[in-house]
Amino acid sequence: MTFRAKPRFILILAGALLSAIGGCSAPEPGLPQIERANQALLAGDGLGAEVILRQMLSAGVPLDELAAYLGEAELQQGRTKEAREWLHSKQFSSDTRGRGFWMLGRLEMADGHLPEAGKAFDEALKSKPDDPGLWVDIGRLRYLGGEQLQAVEASVQAVKFGPTDPLALQFRAQLVRDAEGMSAVLPLYRDALQSNPDNLALLGDYAAALGELGYAREMLVAVRHMTTIDDRNPRAYYLQAVLAARAGNFGLAQDLLTKGSAFARNLPAAILLSAIIDMELGNYASSSQTLDRLNRMQPDNAKVRVLLARSLALGGNHRELVYRFASTAKAVGAAPYLATLVGRSYEALGQREKAARFLDFAAGPRNGSLTPLPSPIPLDVAQLHGTQTGSDTVALVRGLIIAEQPDIAISAAEIFRHRLPGSADAMGLAGDAYLNGGQPARANELYRQSAQVRRPWLLARRMVAAEKASGRFDEALKVLEAQLASDPANTEAATLLAQAALSSGDADSGEIYLDHALANGAGRDPHVLAMRAQIALQGGNSAEALGFASKAYVLQRMNREATRVLLQVLTKLGSDPQRAAQLNRKLAKLPTGS
Repeated sequence: MTFRAKPRFILILAGALLSAIGGCSAPEPGLPQIERANQALLAGDGLGAEVILRQMLSAGVPLDELAAYLGEAELQQGRTKEAREWLHSKQFSSDTRGRGFWMLGRLEMADGHLPEAGKAFDEALKSKPDDPGLWVDIGRLRYLGGEQLQAVEASVQAVKFGPTDPLALQFRAQLVRDAEGMSAVLPLYRDALQSNPDNLALLGDYAAALGELGYAREMLVAVRHMTTIDDRNPRAYYLQAVLAARAGNFGLAQDLLTKGSAFARNLPAAILLSAIIDMELGNYASSSQTLDRLNRMQPDNAKVRVLLARSLALGGNHRELVYRFASTAKAVGAAPYLATLVGRSYEALGQREKAARFLDFAAGPRNGSLTPLPSPIPLDVAQLHGTQTGSDTVALVRGLIIAEQPDIAISAAEIFRHRLPGSADAMGLAGDAYLNGGQPARANELYRQSAQVRRPWLLARRMVAAEKASGRFDEALKVLEAQLASDPANTEAATLLAQAALSSGDADSGEIYLDHALANGAGRDPHVLAMRAQIALQGGNSAEALGFASKAYVLQRMNREATRVLLQVLTKLGSDPQRAAQLNRKLAKLPTGS
């Protein structure tokens, strides 16, 4: 296997760390020393293993019999320099050769030497071709090296050779989760826990999946099981913080998150949770700082941008808000709520003319078209950097797409894809270039390949656009349905499905999708509320229609759709003709684009 320079993409997997296994005890004293050392290593006690191994070395056991074990013991303690002293000579006995090269591969991977790690793992495979743990590490290396489709293949091999191995099952489940969503991964976790009921890593992943799917009670059961195994487990504290926040107990959530900081410190989901807790508790400055950090980590995450803007608005930082977001809030595809926040900030600054432009834009009809992802640097700078690294190529291709130079964008993206043929990022980037270049069928082919590794909402939206551009509207709906099934909290997917259902005359399905969106946080979206009011009115439920229409109108009084629907409801009821007349006069004055 060959590996190239590590691309600068967000990685879903950490380095090769051993999972904590509940119920491990000290090595049995009656066993031979090498067995006692191996037991300590299996329990994650690198220091204990090292003590035993050094005693054996002092007693005259040949170094080539112990070097692999000593290297592993040092790695478990995070002492890579010391591990290299035992492993670099590659002098391993025939019985420990596979383990020695395996540990050397882990060492090289930890030090960022990916090609060297690949060579070491290749040597280890000659002695341990069916070891599930080795295949897990090979998969992790492939993922780090941009060979993500090959990493998926390695995960399948790991489970094949270790159908009950917790590391193999966890790795396979992580990749299935990213590609197929939380619903698809639950059966895998349940099967894994049948043979590993007390494995904290599996329990934590299972609890997190349950939480994402909204199964709060089942999640609580899993978390409580974790605390019976280890009542100070930092991940259990973090998961309890999630539960507390969802229940609205933000003070408790903050305390629990602090206790779980050892696990959650650099986890994007935990950083987001911390910011939301601070926002709910009125700590707007802290929330803004945290969201700013997350925005730098995930520059393409539109939800993080909106939350950051909201935090700045609540904290009264109106000048910073308009400075940072005015240029993007009116872009095609920008969240209307972001434009509303910018408009309100301009109002607070006394600049009513500018405020009106943003508020009118926010109140206008949705533009469902996709917008090119922004490039982090200007195109002329990106062209100087070329395609030397992954991040350089991303900046260049995005800049070329924005500059409407599709042929050059496709050429640059293909250079990247051929350099890393198994990279989901490279395939997705090439798909963007082809979609922009008017080749939706080829774009969709690449998107589907990328989705075999992971399918975030940004990719799913582009898959929908490619299907529609190819005239495959039913396939576009299937993508949206699959996305909502894997991510039930995705209100955008639910809203798009509702719009499609209403367009086809299926009001019942539209109502289900809209109610789902409202239950998952779309209650401040006037467009969703207005659509829901129309469905209620069509169904003869005038009181319900009036409630939804009134909420939509209060949120955006200059929104033409919300005004029209409220007028329609009031006219049907005939209970407030004076207000209906006022709304009718107002509607006549509103521009048709609002």
